[in-house]
Amino acid sequence: MLLVAGLGNPGSRHAKNRHNIGYMAADAIARRHSFSNWSKKFRGEIAEGQLAGEKVLLIKPQTYMNLSGESVGEAMRFYKLTPSDLIVIYDELDLQPGKVRIKTGGGHGGHNGIRSIDSHCGKDYRRLRLGIGHPGHKERVNSHVLGDFAKADGEWVEQLLDAVADNFPMLVTGDESGFLNKIAVALGNGTRQDGKAKAKPQKGQSHIRAARQNAPAEAPKTGPMADMLKKLFGNKE
Repeated sequence: MLLVAGLGNPGSRHAKNRHNIGYMAADAIARRHSFSNWSKKFRGEIAEGQLAGEKVLLIKPQTYMNLSGESVGEAMRFYKLTPSDLIVIYDELDLQPGKVRIKTGGGHGGHNGIRSIDSHCGKDYRRLRLGIGHPGHKERVNSHVLGDFAKADGEWVEQLLDAVADNFPMLVTGDESGFLNKIAVALGNGTRQDGKAKAKPQKGQSHIRAARQNAPAEAPKTGPMADMLKKLFGNKE
């Protein structure tokens, strides 16, 4: 069994906060994969379902962010789970908006929800970090994370949540690199589905050299066009 915790703060006034993107991701996963209706348990809201043939319990702690570990820890003890059975989804200031990273263990990075889970559940769990960007000044951090996403953010937030939900079964099976690749492709950052970056001209490569690489396989052998091609590309035979 896998426990997936999406972090946020309860209540309608926090529903669209950047700090609540973990809640939003949990909701998107539940909708996409037809989980059960949300019910109240472990001082949180839970929904049950199956992904990649494994039972998954989604939980949204209702304790407020800085006490998230109390709710998640209660669920872990009830089901006799270990940190390796836990994935936590949360907002990350130090990632650009829409960027996604996964790591196991590590520090809390000043995130109070992660700080709480570390103290109640141990540190060796997987962390799915969803970038919300940094406001640029330390004194603006609190208002930034507790502020709503701007209307201009709506498109990338929706695309990100859809991509996370669509591909989450890959995390269940442990394919973290495949999951991240699918997210990158869905958000259109220039990464191919095979995980390799799109080819770029090498440093110092002129447009003539680039054109030569893309020249047609068949070209006129004689005539004005052939003469022009020879001047541009040289004799390739």
